[in-house]
Amino acid sequence: MSNILVVDDEAIISMQLEERLTTMGYPVAGMAASGEDAVDRARRLLPDLVLMDIVMPGKMNGIEAAKIITEELDIPVVFVTSYADDAIIQKAKSVRPYGYIVKPFNELEIKAAIEVALFRKATEKEEERLRKSAQENSSPGMETGIPEPETLAYLDLPEIKTVLLNDIFNDIVLFLYTDQVVKEPIFKFALEECMKKGGRNLFAYFQSTLPKYFPKEIQKRELYTCRMRRNEVYALLPALEKCTESLLYEGSMKSLQILLDFSETDEFDDILAIRKLLLSKKEKGIPVSGIIAMNIGKIDHTLIKILAEGIPKIIVSTGKETTLSFAQHTFSSEVISVVPQSTIDDVVRKSLEPVVLSLLDKPISGYDIVHEIHNRYQVLIPQARVYTILHDLMEDGNFEIRVSGKSKLYCTTEKGKKHISQRLNDFKQVFQHILGSEIGMKTATGEK
Repeated sequence: MSNILVVDDEAIISMQLEERLTTMGYPVAGMAASGEDAVDRARRLLPDLVLMDIVMPGKMNGIEAAKIITEELDIPVVFVTSYADDAIIQKAKSVRPYGYIVKPFNELEIKAAIEVALFRKATEKEEERLRKSAQENSSPGMETGIPEPETLAYLDLPEIKTVLLNDIFNDIVLFLYTDQVVKEPIFKFALEECMKKGGRNLFAYFQSTLPKYFPKEIQKRELYTCRMRRNEVYALLPALEKCTESLLYEGSMKSLQILLDFSETDEFDDILAIRKLLLSKKEKGIPVSGIIAMNIGKIDHTLIKILAEGIPKIIVSTGKETTLSFAQHTFSSEVISVVPQSTIDDVVRKSLEPVVLSLLDKPISGYDIVHEIHNRYQVLIPQARVYTILHDLMEDGNFEIRVSGKSKLYCTTEKGKKHISQRLNDFKQVFQHILGSEIGMKTATGEK
């Protein structure tokens, strides 16, 4: 994942940006509070991208700093500023920024600007590489055969595909990742799915921003969180032993769902002991399921093999260019589908109503719905489309409004729950009808 330098003289804004970037999976290379400091840190840290404020104290403003950083270091700059008047924009355009975001901003705007800027820079580098290669391979006096810029735009860039994993929350799953992967949205989705099952839910981690998304669930003890520290991983063993043994007693919680994120791997023997405990409980018929997550950037392949032994499902994620490999006896191919991201875009955009309805099982704001759709499907949906659906549901008495801080939460009424359930079932019946002939053919041939 690309490293980003954050430049803003307001400490609160810098901290907010750092938190959001970390949540989205972008490592923050450093922070600066002035133009001079930004240039100095860019020279030392060589980030992949700079998020730059414009008006800052000191002799050098953000535009002047951006000019030096882009010309000297060839690092793309995206301006994040409160100023949007014509004079400022004209000055900003003179240094050819890769984006311009006006405060206040949201995560979707930041992520979109970052991805577009990085993509544009990658394309420019590829164009330059092809141009140099063509020049080197051409003989004196011959035409270089260099394509025109408009034909170069997207050469050799890999097609993005999405891996769909079906029903992974009924067993123990090993999630292997590197420092580059965007793991927080995946973990957030996993926790939400686990809590839908009821029972007891445990999230143990070294560092994470996720607990702030579940304050009510933590307060109601629907979700237990455990902040692990170095040399304290062993403390999880008695806690898990107690949790799993209590499931055997009459009247206890029905199941245990876990998400254990071992981003620090120094205590590998203790992690193996935890894996062994969970698998032994599973073999005894104790209803325990969930994810054991491990940062594989810090361990070698022999330890990975030891860790994976006996775990039925394994997911490997290394970032944008991901290779997924599994043995037939450990990970059944029927549980995954690989489809182009463009297909996901089409389905989500054209069937937005059922997607929105599926997220209304708890109080939620319109902004959070847009954010959640982007996290789950990597699809950007205009807020206006989501609010149109919510407004129609509101008009029919399917919602009550609850204010939480500055957010307006949509809470389904009893009438709304019935309507949403029926509506989702209607969509399901239509989709099954459309695909009926294909499903029938597979059933007839015995194909899964």
